[in-house]
Amino acid sequence: MDRMVEIVGIAGSLRQGSFNRALLRAASAVMPDGAKLSILPIDDVPLYNGDVERAEGVPEAVAALKTGVERAAGLVLATPEYNGGIPGVLKNAIDWMSRPPDDIPRVFHGKPVALMGATPGGLGTTLSQTGWLQILRTLRMRVWVEKGPFYVSGAGKLFDASGLSDAELRERLRNYMAAFVEHVGRA
Repeated sequence: MDRMVEIVGIAGSLRQGSFNRALLRAASAVMPDGAKLSILPIDDVPLYNGDVERAEGVPEAVAALKTGVERAAGLVLATPEYNGGIPGVLKNAIDWMSRPPDDIPRVFHGKPVALMGATPGGLGTTLSQTGWLQILRTLRMRVWVEKGPFYVSGAGKLFDASGLSDAELRERLRNYMAAFVEHVGRA
């Protein structure tokens, strides 16, 4: 029997009703057979502070994130776009996970990463996803570009209180995740 392909996802919003959290939950629900997407929370990650790191070490919530990313075959970042850029809470979580610097190769180097994002606006988090490229490449992650980034515009019309309500977007997401899992399996 083939081994289960374990993917982890992180949403770049702390809001419970976030479109990006809903997008990750929808991605988890449409994973192909033999693959699983687990969502890692960043809600308890404190603001990065080198003094805290020096005095107390890496916080427990950060250590759990690092372990989850390290053990996974691939990572999916669901990124909102705030003021034309990346969300601070997700950048903060990535910054904490890069501490101490000696852990960067173990956690990030060579890790396949896919980007997606949902917004009520019209550009589908284009600027945020572009902003992530430099950061992910600096960490020497393998940014997946075969199927391009996954943009969701007009999210307010595609999601409701129960999650993703648009069948066409669900099918597009199913195909995207299947292609990413295939890519990860080849890695």
